[in-house]
Amino acid sequence: MPLADARTARVLITVLLFALGLGFLYAARQTLIAFLFAIFFAYLMSPLVSHLEKPLRGRTRAIAVIYLLLLGLLVLLFVAIGPRIGREGARLVKTLPAMSQLSSGEIAEQLGQQHGWNLRVVNLVRDYLASHSDQIANMAQIVGLHVADVAKEAWLLVVVPLLSIFFLKDGRAFSDVLLGSVQSRPQREFLQGVLSDMNEMLAHFIRAQLTLVALTFIAYASVLGVMRMPYALVLAAVGGLLEFIPALGPLVAAITIIGVALLTGYQHWLALIIFLAIWRVIQDYVSSPRILGHSLELHPLAAIFGVMAGAEVAGLLGIFLSIPVMASLRIVFRRWRLYGEKRKAAAMKEHEIEHRREVALKK
Repeated sequence: MPLADARTARVLITVLLFALGLGFLYAARQTLIAFLFAIFFAYLMSPLVSHLEKPLRGRTRAIAVIYLLLLGLLVLLFVAIGPRIGREGARLVKTLPAMSQLSSGEIAEQLGQQHGWNLRVVNLVRDYLASHSDQIANMAQIVGLHVADVAKEAWLLVVVPLLSIFFLKDGRAFSDVLLGSVQSRPQREFLQGVLSDMNEMLAHFIRAQLTLVALTFIAYASVLGVMRMPYALVLAAVGGLLEFIPALGPLVAAITIIGVALLTGYQHWLALIIFLAIWRVIQDYVSSPRILGHSLELHPLAAIFGVMAGAEVAGLLGIFLSIPVMASLRIVFRRWRLYGEKRKAAAMKEHEIEHRREVALKK
């Protein structure tokens, strides 16, 4: 009985410590998100730093040169296309209808005149908008709150590159210290396997995600420009940025582009819908499988669960982090299962050796 009580106490203490750890992580989720983004940024810069480390005779010098080049590239981009995107964005905001026009249904008459709708369709759209004015107002308020939340995270643009310097400079030392803290050889092998798999997965995920974003921006800017879609560059920038958000981002980008086309009187909106559908198929079934490969190996249901849970915990940033976090949990689970199988095999082997020894002594 005392043994059972002691075992129960150990289980309860373990559960309590685990719950306290989860509570601490949730309370410090903003700081944790900043460090996670810093790790992602470090993975992005790491190949360039490693390539320049030998020629510049030092990792610190390589990091400094890479950051100076990155700063120069950002300044060049802002000078080249920043003003144009800003002007298009300002004009787009001015041309969008006011909330009173949406809630009252007046926008239906404007759209009917621009696109040649018959009177019946115009009346249906106007009555629908007027009867759902409260829902439209609530949705606009929610969107505004989400935009404000994203704007509050602008400090990450400064903090993340600064934190990444430490990961780029001392990342290997952090791994050595972590491995050195584990004395048991099987546990050290387990931890080393987890770190190795996560290192490969995160590096591949970050570079692949940036490649997909760049492809989306180039495709949207090129095709929308050829189709003479108003505000093509700013819409391409929005579509490229939303590509970072799994599942929901591309859908929001498509709805935004189609909505702007309808509200600005663009006549070829049907061809625009066809292009967006074709591009989504290309991205999901051609580009993503080839670029991402099988590094994540997540079931779609697990990915959807991660996106929904990430949104609940940390909003849009949580949605972006959900896929790599779920993939990391999968790596830990797989390595833990292998670790358990090795322990079981070692125990069976030890039991077999002990049995043979007992048989030999009896003879």
